[in-house]
Amino acid sequence: MSDGSKSYFAPLAWVNGAWAKDVLLSVASNGTLASVQANATPDQQRDAVQLTGPVLPGLVNAHSHAFQRAIAGMAERAGPGQDNFWSWRDRMYSAAQRITPQQLEAIAALLYAELLQAGYTQVCEFHYLHNDPQGKPYADPLEMSCALVRAAQRVGIGITLLPTLYMRSGFAATGLHKDPPLLTGQRRFSSTPDLIFKTCEGIEKQFGSNMVNTGLALHSLRAVGQGALQEATAFARSRHMPIHIHVAEQTGEVVDCINAHGLRPVEWLLNHAALDASWNLVHATHSTPEELLGVTSSGASIVLCPTTEANLGDGIFDLPTYAALKGNWAIGSDSHVTRCWQEELRLLEYAQRLALRQRNVMAASNGQASTAAALFNAALAGGSAACGQPTSGLAAGNRADFSVVDTSSPALLGVPVDQLLDAMVFSSPDARLSEVYVAGKPVVQAGRCENWRVLADDFSNAMRVLWA
Repeated sequence: MSDGSKSYFAPLAWVNGAWAKDVLLSVASNGTLASVQANATPDQQRDAVQLTGPVLPGLVNAHSHAFQRAIAGMAERAGPGQDNFWSWRDRMYSAAQRITPQQLEAIAALLYAELLQAGYTQVCEFHYLHNDPQGKPYADPLEMSCALVRAAQRVGIGITLLPTLYMRSGFAATGLHKDPPLLTGQRRFSSTPDLIFKTCEGIEKQFGSNMVNTGLALHSLRAVGQGALQEATAFARSRHMPIHIHVAEQTGEVVDCINAHGLRPVEWLLNHAALDASWNLVHATHSTPEELLGVTSSGASIVLCPTTEANLGDGIFDLPTYAALKGNWAIGSDSHVTRCWQEELRLLEYAQRLALRQRNVMAASNGQASTAAALFNAALAGGSAACGQPTSGLAAGNRADFSVVDTSSPALLGVPVDQLLDAMVFSSPDARLSEVYVAGKPVVQAGRCENWRVLADDFSNAMRVLWA
């Protein structure tokens, strides 16, 4: 087609929340889907690129700290005293203090390639590593932000950069007006609303496209006071940007918030932040049913990171209550102890089964037959809200992001077509993807990104220096 458009034919594709047969995907020159047609005739298929297996829409990884890929597997030995989130945080800080912009780009590039190979086609990068190791701004204040965008462009994944406001080390003591200063380990995170605004504007000016956009993140209520929160969210709303915040991840955070404000963290947001569909509450692990009802009513979404929440011992999110309320949610891999959406969804469901001693919890909560379908469809819808991009599935107007399932994967051998997604989520080792397309362009072929070997070498070199 001379105008740059292209068509793909899939024998099976996930359309409108279910498998459809003989699907023709027509991609416009701008990388969006012009049309999606099931039951395409042989004549309609003739000029299309023939895809070799079932096709799934790309998923959004709604919460990423790319630099933490460097500590995956490196914080799994018990230290003195009780090992918990806060002791893990000290280890994370020690690595964060040493990473250079060049190392960050190498680490992020390999991570983003791994995400692509797993079927994620967009990543929301919750970015707070702003300054140099001494806590001073780089000559170019966008140095670290640009390293992340270049990493995404290098492999072909879409990125929503979320420059993160981080201003204090904890809640102000009751009756005091002075915020506690940042700890030594947090000095690279220091930022102001103005810095965050200029970062968003600078990234949009240099890179803005259907593959690169920005949102705004507030690290947490303990790190951002009410005045700065309101200033930052007013900026985001004026530009229709997604807003992300860590909230209620740890019971200690909940207690501290109650002591400081007389309210639980999510409760405080509901009372003071005017939550709406632009908001994405990351974790919200320790939320009450009343808070979850408030989140649902506001239109805000929750971002769940099951493997990180398990790895850090955070606790178990109340998925049955939230799902029964039809609440919006997405998934992220956060600290990247795994980079696979199948494992995230599997662990999300299994945690509920262990806690409740029941099976197919998500399906029952949603009134659906297939747990895998209920999980996948929810993650797909919530991901689009998290990134502020049209990525909610195979539908006209959405970006043409999709992956081709390798049905020769051992987990899928002999599985009936209508239970293929069930096996992908609940049978491991995880099913492979043979190809991945972003904006209609192939970025993974034969299961690998084109420059995988170079990416792996660059990552290995960065790790050797960091952990020497």
